[in-house]
Amino acid sequence: MGKNNLPNVISLIRIALVPPFIMALTDGRYFTALLLFAVAGLSDALDGYLAKRHGWKSRLGSILDPLADKILLVSAYVTLAWLDLLPAWLVAVILGRDVMIVGGALVYHYTIRRFDLAPTWISKVNTVLQITLVLAVMFKLSILPLPEWSIGALVYLVLTFTIWSWLDYVWTWSARALQMNTQGRRD
Repeated sequence: MGKNNLPNVISLIRIALVPPFIMALTDGRYFTALLLFAVAGLSDALDGYLAKRHGWKSRLGSILDPLADKILLVSAYVTLAWLDLLPAWLVAVILGRDVMIVGGALVYHYTIRRFDLAPTWISKVNTVLQITLVLAVMFKLSILPLPEWSIGALVYLVLTFTIWSWLDYVWTWSARALQMNTQGRRD
C-alpha cells in the first residue's frame, strides 16, 4: 500500500473509533468519549490535509471521508439522544436530512448523471455546529459544567442550520435535475 492511500487508512481508523466511543458514552466515561471524539476529529483534519497537500485524492477517499464523518456524528447523536443528553426530535431532523440527501443523491446518480459529492458552505457550517454541540455536551459532562442555556442555544443553532442545509440541497439539486432534464429534451 502506497502513501497515497494514507488518507483512506486514516478514515478507516476514524470509523474504527466509533464503537469504543459509543461504549465510553454508554458506560458514562465521558472524558474518554470526549478524547476519542477529539482524536476522530483531528484525524479528519489530518486526512484532509494530507489529501490536499500531497494530491492524494481518490474517488474512494471522496466517499470514505464523509462516510466516516457521518458514521461518527450519527452514532454520537443517536447515542446522546438515547442517553437523554440531546433531544430525540433534533436527532430525527438530522437523520431525516441525511436520509433525504443520500436518497436524493442516489436518485440523481442513477436517473440523471453521476453524482459527485461536494458539500455546500451551509452544509460545512452545519457539520461544524453539529460537532461543536457534541463536544459541548461531552465537555459539560466531563470537564466543566457549561450553562444549560449554552447547550440549548447550540441545539437550536444546529436545528436551524440542519433545516437550512436540507432546503439548500433540495433546491440546488432539484434545479440541477430540472436543468439536466431540460437539456436532455433539447438534445
